[in-house]
Amino acid sequence: MCYSIAFLEHRQQKYAERYKELLPPDWSERTSPIDMPTYYFVSGFSHPLLPIIKHDGMFLFEWGLIPFWINDSHAAKDIQNKTLNAVGETVFQKSSFRKCIVSQRCLLGVTGFYEWHEIHKAKYPYFIHTKSNDIFSLGCVYNRWVDKTTGEIRNTFSILTTAANPLMERIHNTKKRMPLILAPQDELKWINPTLTRIEISSLLQPYNAEDMTAYTVSKAANNVRNNRNVPEIMERVEYGELEG
Repeated sequence: MCYSIAFLEHRQQKYAERYKELLPPDWSERTSPIDMPTYYFVSGFSHPLLPIIKHDGMFLFEWGLIPFWINDSHAAKDIQNKTLNAVGETVFQKSSFRKCIVSQRCLLGVTGFYEWHEIHKAKYPYFIHTKSNDIFSLGCVYNRWVDKTTGEIRNTFSILTTAANPLMERIHNTKKRMPLILAPQDELKWINPTLTRIEISSLLQPYNAEDMTAYTVSKAANNVRNNRNVPEIMERVEYGELEG
């Protein structure tokens, strides 16, 4: 799965430069500056606002997709913790996502993500990132939801997941899942709203493990009561019991 990420690029210009081939030429001229976050660690369960890349620009969206058929804020709050991720194998069937996956796809550029390895009932957190890009893209779906009671508009998204590649199978050894990571050559295709179902399905594949690296970090990442949004959370910590 993918419930915790790191997002360190707080400079809008630098983030936009990373995706300049995907953004409309006039995007910067017709939009207000975005207050970019900095997260060494952020959990999707806090529903942070993060900068996603759509076919028509870059926008701050809330993590945890609210489907179009949700009626009010109470139902929205209830479902958001269940829609942080969308399972790639069933995304065309699930009522929460089947409309969005057809034409409402976006990217979230991240520095890395966290996942846990479990052994003898102990959980060891890992920080995982790609070797080839300081900012790499997670495939997402989005929705613009309107509260039918108040008229409030909320823009939300979910991260797609796939079966794990060999590296993630070893790390995420209970669920054996991973986020959908898109290679740079597939980013523009992913956000194209006119793709066919076959073309979309062809992109829902585990990322190449050879371009990924991971290391263990402090077990402070396990405790939701901790302030995990600190630089130290990303530092390497070795555990002798995991050697080999």
